[in-house]
Amino acid sequence: MLMPKRVKYRKTHRGRMKGKAKGGTYLAFGKYGLQALEPVWINSNQIEAARITLARFIKKGGKVWIRIFPDKPVTKKPAETRMGKGKGDPQFWVAVVKPGRVMFEMEGLPEAEAKKALTLASNKLPINTKILVRAEI
Repeated sequence: MLMPKRVKYRKTHRGRMKGKAKGGTYLAFGKYGLQALEPVWINSNQIEAARITLARFIKKGGKVWIRIFPDKPVTKKPAETRMGKGKGDPQFWVAVVKPGRVMFEMEGLPEAEAKKALTLASNKLPINTKILVRAEI
């Protein structure tokens, strides 16, 4: 499961997911990519599930890049606990994904197979996505 080795602050504010992604909106490494169309928190389990799906589909035929990392801690208070007494303990880590962000990239497969693999991976994510293909010059 992905998580940072160390963080400066153990608990963070929730923040807002306004606007579009500032960076990471184009294919930088692979020939095919999976782009987010909605703002969402994607937790480390969901990223891992999508990664395993891609790895199983391509076997040893291609390469996969993960362009998001869960570096935001999400805290929760225990069930049946009264209000007050401070913020809860960190439970899991999420990556903040805004519309336009490229989450996964891959190469080394024919286009039809790559699209099939990325579709299977997108089914593991709680978000609408779009498959990108690098334009040939």
